[in-house]
Amino acid sequence: LTWLPSYPLKEYLFGDIVSGISTGVMQLPQGLAYAMLAAVPPVFGLYSSFYPVLLYTFLGTSKHISIGTFAVISLMIGGVAVREAPDSMFAVNGTNASQVVDFEARDARRVEVVVALTTLVGIIQFVLGLLRFGFLAIYLTEPLVRGFTTAAAVHVSVSQIKYLLGVHTPRFNGPLSVVHSLDAVFRNIASTNVVTLIIGLVCMVFLYFIKDLNERFKKKLPIPIPGEIIVVIVSTGISYGMVMSENYGVEVVGKIPTGLLPPKIPDFSVFPNLFPDAFAIAVVGFSIAISLAKTFALKHGYSVDGNQELIALGLCNFMSSFFHTFVVTASMSRSLVQESTGGHTEVSVTYLLAIGFVFQPLPTTVLAAIIMVNLLGMYKQLKDIPALWRTSKIELAIWLVSFFASVLLGLDYGLVVAMGFAILTSFVLFLKAEECSGIKIFQSNTSIYFANSDLYVSALKAKLGVTREVVAGPKKQMDHVYTNGQMNENNTESESEDDFFLQRLTPIHTIILDFTPVNFIDSVGAKTIKSVSQQLLFPKKTLEDRLVRSGLIH
Repeated sequence: LTWLPSYPLKEYLFGDIVSGISTGVMQLPQGLAYAMLAAVPPVFGLYSSFYPVLLYTFLGTSKHISIGTFAVISLMIGGVAVREAPDSMFAVNGTNASQVVDFEARDARRVEVVVALTTLVGIIQFVLGLLRFGFLAIYLTEPLVRGFTTAAAVHVSVSQIKYLLGVHTPRFNGPLSVVHSLDAVFRNIASTNVVTLIIGLVCMVFLYFIKDLNERFKKKLPIPIPGEIIVVIVSTGISYGMVMSENYGVEVVGKIPTGLLPPKIPDFSVFPNLFPDAFAIAVVGFSIAISLAKTFALKHGYSVDGNQELIALGLCNFMSSFFHTFVVTASMSRSLVQESTGGHTEVSVTYLLAIGFVFQPLPTTVLAAIIMVNLLGMYKQLKDIPALWRTSKIELAIWLVSFFASVLLGLDYGLVVAMGFAILTSFVLFLKAEECSGIKIFQSNTSIYFANSDLYVSALKAKLGVTREVVAGPKKQMDHVYTNGQMNENNTESESEDDFFLQRLTPIHTIILDFTPVNFIDSVGAKTIKSVSQQLLFPKKTLEDRLVRSGLIH
């Protein structure tokens, strides 16, 4: 909240209001849609679009990212929910000795699993932030993340085909789930609901047209045309007026409770089963958020703290989970809208939840259309392949391995394989790397203050391989020795002996102190850095005496 006391009311308020409205009308339908991906009732998407947003306002360091539901994370959550609470677990005997699924009990159990997963993700992110593991994003390189998110787009698209067609198929999870899902859809394609398909296709065409229009005229439009909210409102009205659910068999969202549910303690007993999935979701969610945050920070000239972002996301997920939310992260599409419509601070992401009940007659095929169109940006990442082919074959290999492993093995195993391959390639490149002569880079892994300043100096000198008595001066000092010292004329020793003496001094001419992880330096730490700089820039008296005695300087 460092921005709040100096908030320029006249300059930022209007832009934040416009940005908040624009982002809010996008977040509402996306929250409903992504709840389907997370395998929970739509209202929980609305909860996830409300509580975390409020918390990030007070905890985050980015001024432009929009926190809330996101397709990739929602799909990973849904896979866990389906695995832990499959339909077969809630099958009951129906008429004619057939079995039907108790959807109410199934959904209630899936909500419990998802809420517990969200709690665990929040704990993991918070602990990683406290331990200053913000550098984890380094290992999720851009080719890896883009290949992974493109694969996730494939999974999401395949999962939405059944909603567009109006067919009923089971939800698959794990290796080859894409293949099994497509096979199930094609086996049931004869039962396609034509009305559902027409509604979905019309919505997709309209949404694509609006997105293209917004992109073409973004400089002329004060705010983007809210295509998603238009589609939701119109289709809800038509569905309600024509009673499509009863007359045409169109599946609708159904009952959405009004207001907010009271807080509830998550089911901690399922934590052991969820930990591997929670860790993967925590890392992926953080990687997406920090990459977007850094992009906007670089563009607008401010900085973001990776460790603070981990803590912020962790607290958002942990605290919100008590209010029935699922895991959130930054959304690329909403963040772009928030930034382009003039949002300057976190104020722009706060809006009301109360209108959710209005969308009960909304056809689920409309939500599927919203999801499919929002994935177009991810599919554009396929253009990376020819670009990487021209620039870096190794990064291309990482992109392809990340993509195909995630498509075929599932997002959880695919991420593990992709990270393993990326680390392996980095290790191979590291073995081939050669240190630049005369240059040393030293990174401090923590803040520098009175308690560890001496340790910092000792570690630095150990890295440089020098002692207090022997510290080489900069190159200009050596040039001064050669130019004004007249060593060849005034020294009786041979040139080779002089060269030998100089070679005995440390050959380092450039030292880079990397303060990326350093958040705080007290007065003692500052004096220590100043002292080290003086020692490195200018010879000590003992060294100067030795140079005088050797005849190199006078």
